[in-house]
Amino acid sequence: MGEFWIRAVAAAAIAYFCGCFNGAVIVSKYILRDDVRTHGSGNAGLTNFYRTFGGPLTFGVILTDVLKAIVALVVGGWLLVGHLPAGLPGPQEAYSDYWAGLFCLLGHMFPCMFHFKGGKGILSGGTIAIMIDWRVALVVWGGFLILAILTRYVSLGSCWAGLSFPFVTAFVYRDVLLVVMAVVIGGLILWKHRGNIQRMVHGTESKFTLHKKRESVAPAQGERAEGPEPEAGGPAQAVEADGTPEESTGHPEEPDGPEAEEHKEERP
Repeated sequence: MGEFWIRAVAAAAIAYFCGCFNGAVIVSKYILRDDVRTHGSGNAGLTNFYRTFGGPLTFGVILTDVLKAIVALVVGGWLLVGHLPAGLPGPQEAYSDYWAGLFCLLGHMFPCMFHFKGGKGILSGGTIAIMIDWRVALVVWGGFLILAILTRYVSLGSCWAGLSFPFVTAFVYRDVLLVVMAVVIGGLILWKHRGNIQRMVHGTESKFTLHKKRESVAPAQGERAEGPEPEAGGPAQAVEADGTPEESTGHPEEPDGPEAEEHKEERP
């Protein structure tokens, strides 16, 4: 029994550190030198990265988040399968996958190397669902894609994934321990999307588009707006009360009335 717990802790630790390798943060912070968490929604995930930066480096984010989930579950299976306590009703591969998957998502959401500020776990979680069972993947991914395509709310599809995960686990395995781990995983995903849920309720959630957003940059304090500058030493332009500049003729105004007659007499 002692060996089992050593293996279980080792699998959890390795899976957690695999999850800490957040693709969106690594690519944006160390390759683009511009942390994705300072843009858009502030989330260190694929959707926010694509909206902010776009481009081919998005595939680097996808590859990182997919591979780390695969490595976490493969190592977890190598450590746990064949060493689990006897009498468990479900397949040993399922217990190792759910266990390693849970800690991989914890690392993705709360990475110790990035001040515990990570992503929401959808891409890595979707990879874990595929590796667990095709029926789990079908329900999770099928609902996600249908909702995301029809509504263009990626967060709505993500909420479906988190909400449906415990139910499809119960349907496929009918095992209390697996359902408990599935509830924790699904609950974490929903909790990470709590801000998205509030925005969807109030109608302010952003919809997904294939075109990345451009951030408008306001002039910094003290900077001039673009445009021609007045010539040095030139006459200042008078401004009317409504804000429009007066037209200057370049000649002094001549007085009207009696004063004009006096000026005419004084001229040679």
